[in-house]
Amino acid sequence: MPSRNHLDKIGKKKRRKWTEEAMERALIEVKSGRCTVRQAAKEFGVPKSSLGDRVSGRVTPGSRSGPAQLITSADEDLLVEFSLYMSKHGFPLTKQQLVSFASSIYKRQHRRVAFSKLGQTWWLNFRKRQEKNITIQPADNVVRGRTVCVRKEAVDQFFRLLSTVIDAHGLRDKPDQIFNCNETGFQLGKKRAILPKSASLGYKPAPGWRDHISVLACFSAAGEDIPPFIIYSKAYPGGVCYKTQGPPDALYGWSDSGCINSDLFKKWFLKHFLVHAPKERPLLLIFDGHKSPVNLEVVESARKEDVILLCLPPHCSHILQPLDAGLFVVLKQHFASLTGDGCTTDTHFAVSKKKFSAVFKGSYQIAKEEEGISIVKEGFRKCGIYPLNLFAVSEGHFMPSHSIGSTAGPSSPTSAQPNSEDLTAAGPSS
Repeated sequence: MPSRNHLDKIGKKKRRKWTEEAMERALIEVKSGRCTVRQAAKEFGVPKSSLGDRVSGRVTPGSRSGPAQLITSADEDLLVEFSLYMSKHGFPLTKQQLVSFASSIYKRQHRRVAFSKLGQTWWLNFRKRQEKNITIQPADNVVRGRTVCVRKEAVDQFFRLLSTVIDAHGLRDKPDQIFNCNETGFQLGKKRAILPKSASLGYKPAPGWRDHISVLACFSAAGEDIPPFIIYSKAYPGGVCYKTQGPPDALYGWSDSGCINSDLFKKWFLKHFLVHAPKERPLLLIFDGHKSPVNLEVVESARKEDVILLCLPPHCSHILQPLDAGLFVVLKQHFASLTGDGCTTDTHFAVSKKKFSAVFKGSYQIAKEEEGISIVKEGFRKCGIYPLNLFAVSEGHFMPSHSIGSTAGPSSPTSAQPNSEDLTAAGPSS
């Protein structure tokens, strides 16, 4: 794998000593008949063979030397713009993420190619071409989520960014255009009972079933909802009753873990959020981008539809997610009462995977009622999202400003150390 220093040395050796302007003047002289190729090359200090290639038409005038660029300059500019957008909205990209998005662009242009040719050499050349537009620096522990507590600096930075976005787009008095989407999980399984050993009973107990189901809910600061997105683990339930008996206009999906991922978030945003969102623009969507990372297509559609994507800092959902601050607790309590489970926390619920959507429909109905709307509004107020309150988070939620991993004692939890390869595109270099 070539290093950047190695590429720089190669570039210095092969760096041409003539300018494109000199080549153009020599080409004009040859085509006008005033000079031969040899005479023009000597007069303007350009290679005779290169000039001859342009005269014969083998090389297009103005074309760049070297191998063809893997993705076009326009798409590369789009990639830079995407990187800066993500950085400014709370989720700077790592090197691996940026190369992955570039590979998606490459595959979109070369549909018959089974794999991307973008690797370390492309990355180093990309950095060199774009060094005036972006700066690459080691990822901060706070930004990449390697701490285990809430950092005051991260929360303060989020509120400064939120205040700037709200003021820039005139959203101070428009709660119906400020949305929060968040995911909550339901672990399904039979209740456990204490029994004698199976040998003494003469039979073997049937194995219990257990499934994880997530619900991605989205509400505005005015209490209006986007129909929920229900995500099953491993596969959909059999039949269609899970759709017909679920909440009205709900979206359904599945993943191996039963949790949201990048592809499911794209499906939800493009085919569900944009369909059910109000027509007024702009819209602000606040979410945890570390759990449901966005991709290039989502950002392109969001900018086209005038939707501002704002990522929450890591490990702050319990204090900055309006839905975590109230509604999800009430939904879990109501769901437990419908299933006959005395438990009101996020544990196991005695309901089957097939019947989940029907039971959840009864719980979700509370969000449509006056009580649920008030709870949602109170969640936005408690988190300081709407009305905007920079001092909503109390000092008791914060950890010391130093990194836990560097100072924790033997009994303290330690965070992962930063990886030198974990690089972030962090905005225009000054």
